[in-house]
Amino acid sequence: MDNKELSLYLKETRRHLHQIPEIGFDCFITSAYLQKELRSFGYEPIIMAKTGVIAVKPGKNKDAIAFRSDMDALNVLEQTQVDYESLTKGQMHACGHDGHMAILLAFAKSVAHLEPFNHSLVFVFQPAEEGPGGARVMVEEGLIERFNITKIFGLHVFPGLNEGIIGLAKGPMMAQSMEIDIHIQGKSAHAAEPHEGTDALICAAQLILAAQSIVSRNVDPLETAVITFGTIKGGEAPNIIPQEVIMTGTARAFNPQVMSLIHQRLEAIFSGLSISTGCQIKASLIDTYPPVLNDEALYDRLSENLTCKTQVIKPKMFAEDFSYYQQKVPGLFAFVGTRNELKNYIYPVHSCFFNFDEEALMSGVEFYTQVLHIFD
Repeated sequence: MDNKELSLYLKETRRHLHQIPEIGFDCFITSAYLQKELRSFGYEPIIMAKTGVIAVKPGKNKDAIAFRSDMDALNVLEQTQVDYESLTKGQMHACGHDGHMAILLAFAKSVAHLEPFNHSLVFVFQPAEEGPGGARVMVEEGLIERFNITKIFGLHVFPGLNEGIIGLAKGPMMAQSMEIDIHIQGKSAHAAEPHEGTDALICAAQLILAAQSIVSRNVDPLETAVITFGTIKGGEAPNIIPQEVIMTGTARAFNPQVMSLIHQRLEAIFSGLSISTGCQIKASLIDTYPPVLNDEALYDRLSENLTCKTQVIKPKMFAEDFSYYQQKVPGLFAFVGTRNELKNYIYPVHSCFFNFDEEALMSGVEFYTQVLHIFD
């Protein structure tokens, strides 16, 4: 494909995929579309992780280089008002996975009829990145061993970088994450007689403030961590002592030892507040994705040989299940900049207004193409 054909294919493909957002592992329509496209290029798709799609271009030896795209969308009501907006109300590709799929399809198409490379190429379209972790399922189903993958690459569109820039980080790039679910049970009473009740809301307020002290007073200042509570629900009326509060949040850290410390300190806070307030606190602290740690040897070789526009970036507190692949083989994850202030493409991922110009996706295909020629 020449650049004009590539640009048109990226635009049409991304916009079609944008209209059919699906959640988690239930990406059946998306999977069918990917299979159809890959067959038209001459590949024979293989299904893994329920709706995930794998395509392989055999090489001269059995060792393989893998390239991964996620597939799933989010439960977000789209507000972009574009003519290709989501056809499913309340679901949206608000994280750019439609763009990732378009990039990987275009890359697979561009190499489909070329002579075999030294390495086999494995194109991985993976569901459930947004949760509960399709990469882990792919790994458990034997993706790495089945296709003899020796290294893997992935990318993500990112409005924090100017359009077309490839963002790279050596070592830590994205954080380990933990989900926090808390149920506080108190005792209801009239607001005029608070001594007759046990105020779950007061307990929740103290818990939030105490949790923030973990990062400021327990974590080594040279380490990085975040604890955020995103929802709090409780109470029945303005004049009733609330007897129940439900809270959810997340913790992020790059160092597993720091995450372990956060876990321990939260448990201690729960125990202490149960005694001091008289409330019962039931909490679930679930470790989700490991940290994304870019292989340093891959980074060094790339940074020395890439000719596309690149920028070294600071690690981000986002989480990504690409990390499961990196636990098995050397891997490198990169950002593709989509920020374009003139076109108002400034909104963050997961926003109902998130959008980008498909021209930015050309940089993703160029990045994969250069990766292939550097490491083959």
